[in-house]
Amino acid sequence: MRILVTNDDGINAPGLKVLEAIAAEVAGPDGEVWVVAPAFEQSGVGHCISYSRPMMVAELGPRRFAAEGSPADCVLAGIGDILPEPPDLVLSGVNRGNNAAENALYSGTIGGAMEAALQGLPAIALSQFIGPENYALDNLFEAAAAHGADTVRTLIERAPWQETADYRLFYNVNFPPVPASAVRGMRAGAQGWREDTFFGTEPTTSPSGRRFIWIKGGPQHKPTAPGTDAALNLDGYISVTPMRADLTAHDALSELERALA
Repeated sequence: MRILVTNDDGINAPGLKVLEAIAAEVAGPDGEVWVVAPAFEQSGVGHCISYSRPMMVAELGPRRFAAEGSPADCVLAGIGDILPEPPDLVLSGVNRGNNAAENALYSGTIGGAMEAALQGLPAIALSQFIGPENYALDNLFEAAAAHGADTVRTLIERAPWQETADYRLFYNVNFPPVPASAVRGMRAGAQGWREDTFFGTEPTTSPSGRRFIWIKGGPQHKPTAPGTDAALNLDGYISVTPMRADLTAHDALSELERALA
């Protein structure tokens, strides 16, 4: 199996090393793992692509490349230029922090997996929820490292992929904020909604007197509705959410048609 790996935390991120190990285990001794990751951190860029400017790509070692672009750019570069053949699977992550609930809308990790799906390839985004129970561990990514390969293999072998769909499925995986031994299993769940949690702004003034604004997130440990992604994670489960790039609110179409008639 040939696997393309990317992330949004950057080529030197510890979570990428975890994902490379997961990919190597899944690919097997006769497989290939190719890494094309951003040269610098690209957290929060979503599905951004750099179509208005070129990007430099540097080869750092065998099957290892850094690109001055977003995760989606890295996937495009890997598929269109770097890899000799299209990959059998694209993995994006392991992100430092959860990409559950509203975070999924901003995530560059998910953006990389989404681009792979738009290119007709099976793709999985993987993220590690962080909390009081795992923050002080020697390996912050312990749950992802221990359960990542089995999770990916399970999805490859058992999950629906809908290869012929116009907007094919990809999967968003979040590992719970607990030690590996405390993970309770894997559950399917919808993208949740955290009440009163949203991105905001915090203005500041530099020593030179210039005004800047920081973008800041809200509390991450508020549970979402029972059975949805963040709620499952806070209960100790690996959450798996099927996603697709179709943004149509299909449940509102009939009502809209009646309103416009």
